[in-house]
Amino acid sequence: MRHIWRMTDIEDKADKGALSTIGARLAAHRIARNLSQRALAEEAGVALRTVQRLEAGEAATQLAGFLRVCRVLGLLDRIDALIPEPPPSPIAQLRRHRARPKRAGKTAARKGPWKWGEGA
Repeated sequence: MRHIWRMTDIEDKADKGALSTIGARLAAHRIARNLSQRALAEEAGVALRTVQRLEAGEAATQLAGFLRVCRVLGLLDRIDALIPEPPPSPIAQLRRHRARPKRAGKTAARKGPWKWGEGA
């Protein structure tokens, strides 16, 4: 039997709420930078309608347009906070630990005794 996943009304409302919040915050950052929607769209290289949709919290926008707008508003470096890089798996951590040197490596052989003023 095949299970078909459907978004519940609660999940749909939560998504719309999140999109609305993101849109309002983008608008606030745009206004704080004293940019019109048209100026932001031109600087980001997207259509004016894309900026309008993002700020309205509409889902019908492409991720690339969202990222371009974030870049212009100086928010792109904060994407890591939204979607952090996953931690390495325990196996990867173990492999990395095993690959570490256990002692200092050999230095180049010296010719003659060491003298003050020579490199370490």
